[in-house]
Amino acid sequence: MKIENTKAQMRKGVLEFCILSILQHGDAYTSEILSQLKDAKLLVVEGTVYPLLTRLKNAGLLSYRWEESTSGPPRKYYALTETGKLFLKELNTTWSDLVEAVNLVTTNKPTENE
Repeated sequence: MKIENTKAQMRKGVLEFCILSILQHGDAYTSEILSQLKDAKLLVVEGTVYPLLTRLKNAGLLSYRWEESTSGPPRKYYALTETGKLFLKELNTTWSDLVEAVNLVTTNKPTENE
């Protein structure tokens, strides 16, 4: 088994959560989202993000609007919907619980019976 495959799967598993978290701070277009993900060392490519944004939009978690750009074609800005905000709130709770559980398991000392 290659460690890179496992690391990539772990990143993919949290990508949706990260995108929603980025958008909680304000509307953004795809290049801005990609930049923030790359800055966080969540190496992703446009081919990964575009379908995910479409899926989140189709699920009612995101909306979008077109805005003219001074440096090229119009940009599609994404925003959290009210449903998306509630979904993100639930994901935050789930993430906190998961981090706590993983930390407990991965840092737990063996018991006397082990």
